[in-house]
Amino acid sequence: MIAEMIARGWDNFLARPEGTLNLRFIVQPLVASLIAVRAGIADAANGRPAYLWAAFNNAGHRHDLLVSGLKQLWLPILNGTVLDVIYQIITHRWVYPLELVFTVALLVLVPYLLVRGPVNRVARRFGRKRAGAD
Repeated sequence: MIAEMIARGWDNFLARPEGTLNLRFIVQPLVASLIAVRAGIADAANGRPAYLWAAFNNAGHRHDLLVSGLKQLWLPILNGTVLDVIYQIITHRWVYPLELVFTVALLVLVPYLLVRGPVNRVARRFGRKRAGAD
């Protein structure tokens, strides 16, 4: 039963970019990435390590890191949730919670997690060069 739910969820997710509210497949990852860029630059300026790396390797600060990430992403997560509920009601006439979580995670959380750390590293590298040139 769970395998069927996952298979249906994946098929429905792949069909969404061509259906109703398809612009969110561009806007939501873009907004999450822009928030991650801002956070990554702030991390570099404050000398913090790459976000995802620190969350995996620093058990003492993991909770604080996750809470700070969710504070930055609460609005895109809420927006993604509302849009997906609307999409599911229009398309399926029902809300599938597993698909909802899966869609929001792929459109908001994944871009944020993939962008914040590398931006931190790039900002640190360019920040160091600029500081050394002065």
